[in-house]
Amino acid sequence: MGKFKENYVVDAQGNPIGVVLDIADYRKLLEELEELESIRAYDAAMALGDEAIPFEQAVAEIEQNRP
Repeated sequence: MGKFKENYVVDAQGNPIGVVLDIADYRKLLEELEELESIRAYDAAMALGDEAIPFEQAVAEIEQNRP
């Protein structure tokens, strides 16, 4: 993951309460999070030792289970 240019939002006491990101950085984070979710789903499936299913079916099931 690359370095992101973030700006912190702070409260009256100077405590960080939020972050403002460049939209391109935000989108990159979302892409990387999606990739990580796919990797975790793959790892979980492999740990179960279930039989292989077609790729399209796997993607459909992942998409169905997303919040």
